Amino acid sequence: MENDPQPRLVDELQRMQREELLPIEKKLITWSIVLGIVLLAVLTWASYTFFPGQ
Repeated sequence: MENDPQPRLVDELQRMQREELLPIEKKLITWSIVLGIVLLAVLTWASYTFFPGQ
């Protein structure tokens, strides 16, 4: 097994360098989270407004 031609995933992950997120990536993540929260609020409002429970 020592001469395994395929590198193991664990070994590859340990050798990888950590890369910082780019500013645009951080901005996209923030906008995605904000949009998700806003849309969840709109869906909750529409649910209570148009489909009231007993």
